[in-house]
Amino acid sequence: SGSYNQMFINASGCDSIAVLDLTINYSNTSTSTVTACDSYLWNGITYTASGIYDTTYTNAAGCDSTATLDLTINYSTTSSETRTECDSYTWPVNGQTYTTSGTYTDVSTNAAGCDHTETLNLTINNSSSSLQVVTACDSYDWNGLIYFSSGSYNQMFINASGCDSI
Repeated sequence: SGSYNQMFINASGCDSIAVLDLTINYSNTSTSTVTACDSYLWNGITYTASGIYDTTYTNAAGCDSTATLDLTINYSTTSSETRTECDSYTWPVNGQTYTTSGTYTDVSTNAAGCDHTETLNLTINNSSSSLQVVTACDSYDWNGLIYFSSGSYNQMFINASGCDSI
């Protein structure tokens, strides 16, 4: 910018001066480096992939300008497991002990710094027990074992749900 003079000879052969009062406005450029999880909103556009994105705008001086976005998108992760257990289950992911069937989730941070959602699909089967009170003469045959003296006897078995039972 500045004021500039130029001397020249006009059509009549006389010296003349042309004055140029010049203002130069400048364009702007900027670069933003961003890391986001899953998506990023920039200038009204949602981006879901890493890349370099440009937008052109008119700055306050009226000049075309460029803004650049250097974007890295990291992604959230998920995993799930299905378990069938007897009576209770302690999930190593969160240390919780569950005694009822259900779907349980835990949210943590993955290596990329984004959410990691783990889902546990849990079926709890229950052990069972039964009590028989029997009075017999001389001996008693219980499940293939013959008992000759009175007492309380236990037998372990696997029930229909696959759990240890007494």
